[in-house]
Amino acid sequence: MLNVRFIVKMLGMMFILETIFMLIAAGVAFIYKDGDLTPLLQSSAIMLVTGIIFYLIGRRANEYGAGRREGMLTVTLTWLMFSLLGMLPFYLGGYIHNITDAFFETVSGFTTTGSTILTDVEALPHGILFWRSLTQWQGGIGMIVFTVALLPMIGGGGATQLFNAETPGITHDRFRPRVTQVAKRLSGVYIFFTLIIMGLLWAGPMSLFDAVNHALTCISTGGYSTKNASIAYWHSAYVEYVVTVFMFVGATNITLIYFFFNGNPKKLFKDEEMRWFFWFVIIATCVTIVWILFKGFAGDFEEAFRKAIFQVVTLISTTGYATADHIPWGPFFWMLALLLMFVCGCAGSTCGGLKMGRFVILSKNLFNEFKKQTHPNAIIPVRMNGHVISVNIVHRVLAFAFAYLALILVSCLTLTLDGLGFEEAVGASVSAISNIGPGLGSLGPTGSYAEVPVVSKWFLSFLMLVGRLEIFTVLTILLPGFWKQ
Repeated sequence: MLNVRFIVKMLGMMFILETIFMLIAAGVAFIYKDGDLTPLLQSSAIMLVTGIIFYLIGRRANEYGAGRREGMLTVTLTWLMFSLLGMLPFYLGGYIHNITDAFFETVSGFTTTGSTILTDVEALPHGILFWRSLTQWQGGIGMIVFTVALLPMIGGGGATQLFNAETPGITHDRFRPRVTQVAKRLSGVYIFFTLIIMGLLWAGPMSLFDAVNHALTCISTGGYSTKNASIAYWHSAYVEYVVTVFMFVGATNITLIYFFFNGNPKKLFKDEEMRWFFWFVIIATCVTIVWILFKGFAGDFEEAFRKAIFQVVTLISTTGYATADHIPWGPFFWMLALLLMFVCGCAGSTCGGLKMGRFVILSKNLFNEFKKQTHPNAIIPVRMNGHVISVNIVHRVLAFAFAYLALILVSCLTLTLDGLGFEEAVGASVSAISNIGPGLGSLGPTGSYAEVPVVSKWFLSFLMLVGRLEIFTVLTILLPGFWKQ
């Protein structure tokens, strides 16, 4: 039987913990006195009361009776309920006037997508801006991981199921015997980089408030900004290079970064997925440099290099910051951008998308099929980091890639049926499922999703949630077999 009490208890605990984050945003509102304190306090009270009620209902849950189904349901419902309750400050304060837009903005935050319906971000008060950025910071490492790290009382099999459902990569490099220890160390690395980015940006032309907000949305590869022009607002090469470096870091496997700082840097440099990711970025950057110099979109090599590497990293890391509108760069770069948006960063990072690890496995499996054409009896396994990848994992990767492409195609059909243009439909579909933010056409880096039809906004919200939890977690719940004993 489905352990409903466990699910309700976990939701209650996470709502109570989430209240703390919302109260921090209320503290920012109190400091700046912009008039947004009341909606944040009201939303905090609703979040807290909901959490207490849920916790009391499920307080006698047997956590050791929780399995994969409970983990998948808890994680999916957490992201859904966080988006419903997290939109309250926007809606109650009147900063977003309808539920559809408020929900879309909040889902985009928690899933670290970065798509926005706001046309004038700078009109928002400081507390609401901070809450908006904080949703992405939480979504980056995952509230489930924070909960497992900060609340050891979860313990047992329940914590493992939550952690596995929240971080469904190809493999988990478990460097500690207890999942709570893993979660604490990953959270520590995440917080450490957030503070580093904040300090570096504050040392530049940014104010403390802007530096904090961009630190939250940079390491999470979310992309929300406090300025309408995004990173381009500062016209600073220093800011662009700092942000580029840490978007790249955010797209790297956080477990390997932990090993790097824990006295074992070889694991980072010898990791095959990391090497593919590095060279993928280098090659795409070189191609972009040549293209924009040829087309005259940069005055000199340094400007071309800065624009190119920023655009490549912001797309492949699924961050979505903007320093330039790449839509005028033409269809060639649009196709390159779609490729970057399709593949994305490393497994174990805060990125969405296919992930470079799966791309490597798919590429190697394809090459092996070519070899088998001339040597049909040969047994040629797929290897990663010198180890043979089991056939089951290869099959799972193939299934994921098919589901990923199928969702994009179905999404394109759905969005065009609802009235979106072809460029917008393709860009929005890939952007939503890969949690990137900017799309193509009018939904590019300088555009917004404000004019997207209502049905499409709800559908894109669903896609963002599916992409954040790597497709199978959400879609499996929709199958009838999931609910059978």
